[in-house]
Amino acid sequence: MFTGLIESVGHVADATLTSSGVRLSIRAALAAEMHAGDSLAVNGVCLTVVAADAGALHADIGPETARLTTLGCLDSGRLVNLERAMRADSRFGGHFVQGHADGTGTVKAIRADGNARWLTIAFDAAFAPYFIPKGSVALDGVSLTVAALRDGEFDVMIVPFTWDHTNFHALGQGDRVNLECDMIGKYVARAALIASTGHTERGPRRARLRGGVPDTEARSLK
Repeated sequence: MFTGLIESVGHVADATLTSSGVRLSIRAALAAEMHAGDSLAVNGVCLTVVAADAGALHADIGPETARLTTLGCLDSGRLVNLERAMRADSRFGGHFVQGHADGTGTVKAIRADGNARWLTIAFDAAFAPYFIPKGSVALDGVSLTVAALRDGEFDVMIVPFTWDHTNFHALGQGDRVNLECDMIGKYVARAALIASTGHTERGPRRARLRGGVPDTEARSLK
């Protein structure tokens, strides 16, 4: 479990294809504090650290995660948001972030508003039930508030501190970002579906929606 408050920004040192997916190597200041077996959210996707030293940490990305998130196309030098799993005795400053990305969105526009920035994110229609105005969403692992919601897109405001201390300042129009819809909203949507139909699936929605999230993205991404 994570909070969506980024601890550090690392950069990809290497991404090597393996027989089981991709071995990702990340240079980051917090690498010295990581150990094999630790959970780490990388751009909002929960990965297991397989090795770490004073300068870099290493994690494996499975084929499913590579297909459904942006981690499968990370290039050397790309900035990534990092957050360690939350402690039970620490403050909870963001929202419940599982690190199980539901899919990706696309940066449609970036515009300045004083010292802040607005990001407009386009998303697949299958995600529409899980967004509400002023609700929570995680973009590349960052806990944010949906400031405005329209058909197929939403706006979030990025304050200067977040802009400077995440990978957002490196984003450009057309870039993909990992999306995790609010966990509570997904449970509510599934409960409403069962209550209204008496079944978990119905008709043409079967191929698009399963278990409260889009069918192609319903499996765990860890």
